Parts: sequence; structure tokens; C-alpha cells
Amino acid sequence: AQLSSADVGIQLISDGSVVYAEALWDHVTMDDQELGFKAGDVIEVVDATNKEWWWGRILDSEGWFPASFVRLWVNQDEPTDDYITKIEDGKPEAASGATRRHGAGQTNKDQMRTNVINEIMSTEKDYIKHLKDICEGYVKQCRKRTDMFTEEQLRTIFGNIEDIYRFQKKFLKALEKKFSKEHPHLSEIGSCFLEHQTDFQIYSEYCNNHPNACLELSNLTKVNRYMYFFEACRLLQKMIDISLDGFLLTPVQKICKYPLQLAELLKYTNPQHRDYKDVEAALNAMKNVAKLINERKRRLENIDKIAQWQSSIEDWEGEDVLSKSSELIHSGELSKFSQPQAKSQQRMFFLFDHQMVFCKKDLLRRDILYYKGRIDMDTMDLVDVEDGKDKDFGVSVKNAFKLRSRVSDEVHLFCTKKPEQKQRWIRAFEDERQQVQQDRETGFAITEVQKKQAMLNANKSHPAGKPKGNESFKLPTVYLFRQIDFSTINKKRRKPSSLGTLLYLTLDSPPGFLPQNIPLREKILLLPKIVPQQQVFILAEPKRKPSNFWHNIGRLTPFKK
Repeated sequence: AQLSSADVGIQLISDGSVVYAEALWDHVTMDDQELGFKAGDVIEVVDATNKEWWWGRILDSEGWFPASFVRLWVNQDEPTDDYITKIEDGKPEAASGATRRHGAGQTNKDQMRTNVINEIMSTEKDYIKHLKDICEGYVKQCRKRTDMFTEEQLRTIFGNIEDIYRFQKKFLKALEKKFSKEHPHLSEIGSCFLEHQTDFQIYSEYCNNHPNACLELSNLTKVNRYMYFFEACRLLQKMIDISLDGFLLTPVQKICKYPLQLAELLKYTNPQHRDYKDVEAALNAMKNVAKLINERKRRLENIDKIAQWQSSIEDWEGEDVLSKSSELIHSGELSKFSQPQAKSQQRMFFLFDHQMVFCKKDLLRRDILYYKGRIDMDTMDLVDVEDGKDKDFGVSVKNAFKLRSRVSDEVHLFCTKKPEQKQRWIRAFEDERQQVQQDRETGFAITEVQKKQAMLNANKSHPAGKPKGNESFKLPTVYLFRQIDFSTINKKRRKPSSLGTLLYLTLDSPPGFLPQNIPLREKILLLPKIVPQQQVFILAEPKRKPSNFWHNIGRLTPFKK
């Protein structure tokens, strides 16, 4: 029979070994007798005789913690950085157990590989149960309560977690086929990751939606009715005492965990092992999956910025930028020549994937742009132009290049002020084509719902009839300070429950409000639109005496756009 984690911990501790566990969840506590930690922290387990609560140590802190919140390290005989530090500090008691452990003859690579394989199989089964609990304990119950949840709310809260559950069950079956119960170290599971690497991309949608899920849950749980309902779901499913947002974080943590597990497996796999090349390839594949998910998250965050940018452009015509594009590659000012006039025009150009938009600056307010047109990059070829007289346009040019259509007679000639600017634009056009090709290969696309939501949010920030400058060029300066929880001041032994929480303050803050003894220009950021209102403090900017200069001159001089 397989020993439980508590039994293994007791056995190792009784042997004199130093036992380490990794935190799977945050354990936030106000009890002096309990040990608080965050997911990912390494805990030295001192006493595991109680199966529910263990006694552990992190640096100088000791206390009780729930055994279900941690997992024992796969290979306990490997000293950690903390352990090495203890030896250097002259604490040999930490070394003795590890030495005896090494002397037990269990440090060979086959045994190590067995431990890692068993760990992968065990955590995969635990993860399946976890997903099942969420789908059956929460999603299924929420669907029954149409009086409490709309379908849109459920999609926001749970994303595509049911798709992930179905995929993970299929993936576990593939792992079990490759798993050797008699000789786990001979298992060849690397190929499973390679065969399913594209399937793991469904995590991208889930990870991108997760912040929205947290926000929706935060709003709902402010109402007692929802808070009690979610707690009832947890109790009925007999799940451990963690809030729903904690459970929903697990898939995000899991997809990031695979590269770590595969790296550990590769470490204990001999190069001559039949699984070595597949594990090596699987590690690279899962790293790429994680990288792709991060890249897609960044791209989806960009679409809100692009929508905001478009809403600030005056006289916009035609379809939205987001109808074809999702990435701003490069931007800058160029001299543009177009046939048949061959007349030079100074324009601001914005190169997106699939298209390039150009605008004209306002004569008085240079931060305001007027839409003038766009170029379809999917039909254009880039042509380098030597300095001198151009045959097509009959003009002398310097630092020039052309965009020539493959489907019509359309040709555009551009000039930059400096040679290095020309080279930067040429590189940008190459980057744009590579981006389009990569999106085609990976299947990246923005849904119509995401496009509409981004434009809706942007239009809300620019109500009709109100002036709108080009905010992508002129934004208020914002200063960054660390948030202070004033409710905890003068309360002994109480630590902040979260680190790195930020408070945004603008220069418009009232006199005396800014924290003392903090350098004002510690760091400058742009204030995101999504910062909760309660974290932003804005008062009226100090008013200056109005000037009639521009008003008077505007009456006298007929400026034309």
C-alpha cells in the first residue's frame, strides 16, 4: 500500500532527515501559533505526527499549518539553498539528516527518476479531481440557479474550465498508457507532452480571462447571498477550506508547473534512456506553450489600448483597426508621396499587423490627429529606394522606400529625415510580416466579442459631443507609491496580507495628502483605465488665469485643417 504524505513525512523525520515541502496555496493567518506562507514557498517540516496539521519552519518563523496546503518535495535528499546557508552558518544539525539520507543508497538516477515520474502521475490525478470538484461542485450548481447567475456571468467566472477538464482527462489516460507500474523509471512519458502540445493552448483563453473572473467574483461575494452560496457548494463537494477564487487559480499555476516538472525529469534521465530526447523536446514545447500564453495575454491587453487610440482620432472613417489588427508594430512621422500628384505630405504613420494607418496633426494642437487613410499591408511589397531622383514620381529623394501593391497600380513613396530612421522602418515592415505569419501558424485570433467590448469601453471613455485629444501622446503624469493599510497601524503582530499592492496618486492630489519623506519622482507610470476607482484620488488641477490669446487670434485668422 502506498504511504500517505504524513506517513512519509513521519518516517523521514524519524530517520533524522530534513524534510521540505512546497506550499500549494497561500496560508494567511492571524494566529500567532500558525505559520503563514504563500504558494511556492519552501517549508521545513519539523513535525508531521498530526495528519491534519504539521509544524514547520520558514527562516526564523515557526508554527502550525494545514498539511493539505503543501506537498512534500519529490527528492528530499537534495539540499536547498537555505540548507547550504545553514551549514555555512555553522548549524550542522541540518546537514546530519541529509548525510544519512545520502548514505541510504537512494541517490541513484533511477530512483530519482522514479520519484519524479510518480510525482507527475500523482499530481496529475490530484489535478483531475480538483477540476472535477470545480465543474461538478460549482459550475453545475451555479447553472441550476438561473435566478442568481446569467450565462454571461458563468462564462466570465469559469471561462473554459470544462474544456480544460475534458482535455486533462484525455491527457491523463495517455500518461497512464506510457507509465510502467513495475518500473516507473522506465516510463516514457515525454511523447505524451509532444502529442498534446497544441491542445495545451486552450489554457491561453483561461489565463486571459482569469483577471475578469476575479473581478466578477469580488463583486458578487460582497453580497452575502452569493458568499453563502459559494460556501455551500464547497461544503457539499467536500473541498478543502479555500475560497472559489483560490480554486480557480489552480489551472494558471498548473500550466506554469509543467516546464518545472519536465526540467526535473530531464535532470534525472540518462542521455541513453529511450525517453531522453522526447523529454528534452517536451520541455522546450511546454516552455513555448507558456511563452505563447504570456504573449497572447499581452496581445489581448493591447487591444484595449488600440481601441482607446482609435477613439482619440478625429474624423475616423471605415472599419475599426481591431477588425484586422491586434498589435502596433511601429509608429513615426514620414514624408509621403502618392501618385499622381507626387506632392509631399507630412503624416503620422502607425504600422499595425495587416495595415498601416496615417493621420494628419492639427495645426494648433499637435496632440490631436485627424484620420487620413490606411494601406493594406497584405497586398504590399517593400522596395528599398536609393538616394537621388525617383523614376516613378520624378522627384529627388533621400532616405526613401516604397510600398508597391501586388494587385493594382498603387504605389506609395516615403522619406525619413535620417538614414537610421529608414532602417528602423524597414525592420518594422519585416517584423509585421513575421507577426502575421506567426499568428497564422499559432492560430491566434481575437474574437468578435473581445473586439466589440474593447471598442465599447473606449467609446465610454469618450462620450459623444465632448472634446477628445490624442491621449496616446498626452497623458497625465502619475506617481507610484506603496499602499498603506491604515487599519493595521498600531496593531501588534499583524502583517499585511498581500505585498506589492500599489496606490496611484496624481499630481492633482490635495495639499498635504502626499506621503511624507517619499521622493516624488520615485517612478513614473501611465495610469491604467482599469484601476479601481477607490484606489485613484483625483482633485481639480490648480487653475491658471485663462489666456485670450488663441481665442482672439482664432477670430482673426482662418486656419484650415
